[in-house]
Amino acid sequence: MEANTSPFKAVVQIILGSSSIARRTILAEMGYEFTIMTADIDEKCIRKDKPEDLVMALAEAKADAIISKLQIINHQEKDVEQTILIAADTAEAILQRPIGDYIKDAEPTLLITCDQVVVYEGVVREKPSSKEEARQYLKDYSGSHAATVGSVLVTNLKTGFRKGEWDRVEIYFHEIPDEIIEKLIEEGIVLNVAGGLIIEHPLILPFVKQVVGTTDSVMGLPKALTDKLLREAL
Repeated sequence: MEANTSPFKAVVQIILGSSSIARRTILAEMGYEFTIMTADIDEKCIRKDKPEDLVMALAEAKADAIISKLQIINHQEKDVEQTILIAADTAEAILQRPIGDYIKDAEPTLLITCDQVVVYEGVVREKPSSKEEARQYLKDYSGSHAATVGSVLVTNLKTGFRKGEWDRVEIYFHEIPDEIIEKLIEEGIVLNVAGGLIIEHPLILPFVKQVVGTTDSVMGLPKALTDKLLREAL
């Protein structure tokens, strides 16, 4: 992870509300230090007609779920009681940290939550439910195009300020050989991403004809938008 030299980055605590390896990588590339929490929500319970509305609603639901996980520690020193919001993955992690660390956590804490879907011929696609569905998704993209619609929501846990936006990227493909599709299916990684779409994978990259937008947005975390929202939330 890059050295944290920016004054902005030095005074803020960041929680990335995602288990996505790609999002972790992108946020680290941006120079931020962060902890990770996951929302563990049932995304199928949230439905919207428009993909932009859906990804925003899911990002908000994830933020609400993570905030509900946050635990309060009461620290009393003489007659002064300080209540500090903390975020930790396990109770063991909490117990291992000195109480002084939590006083530092009274600094602004920004929670980032995201969601993404793929849109193909006007239809929203989420993570494939099976290898067969993933195979059909990839065959559909071959020689055609799809779009990713992704959201970023930033919540300031100290002030309650919350703001989010969405980003859309159009992706055009050359013909994708069946053997490449089968290799991707066997690897299994396409089962864990929206629409089975992962353009940065070395097997699929040679068959990407054009990307109208940014690759980091396709990977799940648009850098420019994320940085803008973090600064606005602070």
